[in-house]
Amino acid sequence: MKLISVVLSGGAGTRLWPASRQAYPKPFMKLGGSALLEQAISRGQACGTDDLLIVTNQDHLFLTQGLLSDMADPPRARYLLEPKGRNTAPAIALAALACQATHGDDAVMLVLPADHLIPDTESFVANALEAIRQAQEGHLVVFGIHPTGPETGFGYIEVAKVGRDIQPVLQFVEKPDIATAQDYLATGRYYWNSGMFCFTAGTIIGSLEQHAPAVLKAARLAMASANTQSLPIPDEANPPSVTRFDAHTFGLQPDISIDYAVMERASNVILVPARFGWSDVGAWPAVALAHTADASGNTLGTADGTDWVAVNTTGTHVHIDSHCHKVVATVGVQDLVVVDTPDALLIVSKQEAQNVKRVVDALKERHISSAQHQTTVLPPAVHRPWGTYATLKEEDGYKVKRITVKPGQSLSLQFHHQRAEHWVVVRGRGIIQIGDAEHVTQPGEYRYIPLQAKHRLTNVGHDELVLIEVQCGDYLGEDDIVRLQDRYGRS
Repeated sequence: MKLISVVLSGGAGTRLWPASRQAYPKPFMKLGGSALLEQAISRGQACGTDDLLIVTNQDHLFLTQGLLSDMADPPRARYLLEPKGRNTAPAIALAALACQATHGDDAVMLVLPADHLIPDTESFVANALEAIRQAQEGHLVVFGIHPTGPETGFGYIEVAKVGRDIQPVLQFVEKPDIATAQDYLATGRYYWNSGMFCFTAGTIIGSLEQHAPAVLKAARLAMASANTQSLPIPDEANPPSVTRFDAHTFGLQPDISIDYAVMERASNVILVPARFGWSDVGAWPAVALAHTADASGNTLGTADGTDWVAVNTTGTHVHIDSHCHKVVATVGVQDLVVVDTPDALLIVSKQEAQNVKRVVDALKERHISSAQHQTTVLPPAVHRPWGTYATLKEEDGYKVKRITVKPGQSLSLQFHHQRAEHWVVVRGRGIIQIGDAEHVTQPGEYRYIPLQAKHRLTNVGHDELVLIEVQCGDYLGEDDIVRLQDRYGRS
């Protein structure tokens, strides 16, 4: 049996703004010591998966690759890079076609969203092995979560009776209002829909052909025009493969969930009841529950570099992303969420946390470029294949950045039309190329890069290189980069 872990790493996580952004979305948030995406990958490994297939946005490739490279035992991954989000039915259809082409109809796909929190890996593996056996018998398997309350943010799945047994699904129902959710719980016949599935490539492709032929046809067209090549990673003998899609053809796929497209219509759907704790970390109160509370029910999301003084404060969650040490004080408040990032501050009651996504909508409508969710807001550290950069300060005419470069890595050979740069190495050892000259640069040493001068930074030491960059010019946008050479294949 060939077992493939299919990780769906999409979604903006708008209810977790401002920590979750399009440039740094929810799967990369750290809970329990590691990113949610890393946890999903590790769960697949624990089940004995032979291969890893990640479906993600094309802008998150190097961020994902960086996460994998930092894992103690990273699996070899294949990537399907979406030029835009197209919901779970197209994502699963593309993944199934890729698995079928490589491993045949009998390949078992364990489909895992990248943004779930499941602390009990051992119980998850036991459930997953049950699901795999059912998938090999030709079933479409969904993991059901035993409801803990009348939650309106989840879809529900009806069975004959909630219990420990695997059983056929009677129907899928959409997110209910509170009264309907209470009725569901009272019947004892409903599970929450986890969004985790298991089936063979042949079974799901056959089900798509029967119940959603338009989805399968569009996926086949997208795959036919796609380009697959090895990821250019220096010193990597067996680099992972990357499939990129034509934006127009990809966009012709219907925007529809796998539940609507197949699961609600198929007759061979089996539910495996989860015997593990689960959260989709859909809003800030769920994030708070993932942390250990103090005697007053307060939780701190970022302990490093933050001192929190809580006076007469109860049931409050504080999350800080800062470039420097920060003191936070709360006095006489209860049941709040306070999220502070370098460019945005959120204060919301836990009861209203589901409405945070309305803030994102409002920012987009107002075109507030300094805090808009879509493209312009940067997280504390922007990840690149060579390391990270963080904007420390920006005003008219200048910008200050902190840049880190991994050992053995280098920035592209590039120049800028509209800015000059001043570089000071503060840690590590690098070679800075300016024009055709190369300069070995140690901590405390300074280099000036004139306007339109080609330049490159390479870490030639054994430790991370840290550099402070001051940009000066009339325009300081990230798009003023002309790459002449790039070992990572970027244009």
